[in-house]
Amino acid sequence: MTDYNDKSNLEDSPAVATKAIKTAIANGDETRLKTLLTNEVFDELEKRHFIDLAKEQGNPAIVKLIQDTPATP
Repeated sequence: MTDYNDKSNLEDSPAVATKAIKTAIANGDETRLKTLLTNEVFDELEKRHFIDLAKEQGNPAIVKLIQDTPATP
């Protein structure tokens, strides 16, 4: 089982980091999401996907967090 609180695991595996972000969005966990987004830079497609997931959850605060995360074109 992956420990999503172990930052070294997240840094070693982008897939694990993506899953952790998706889980935080689905759970509406703003605090966890803020931690996961620290020093994160998405590509535009990935960012759009996360924004869409957050909008589906109906949590404008989480949508805003993701929108404020930098992205590369």
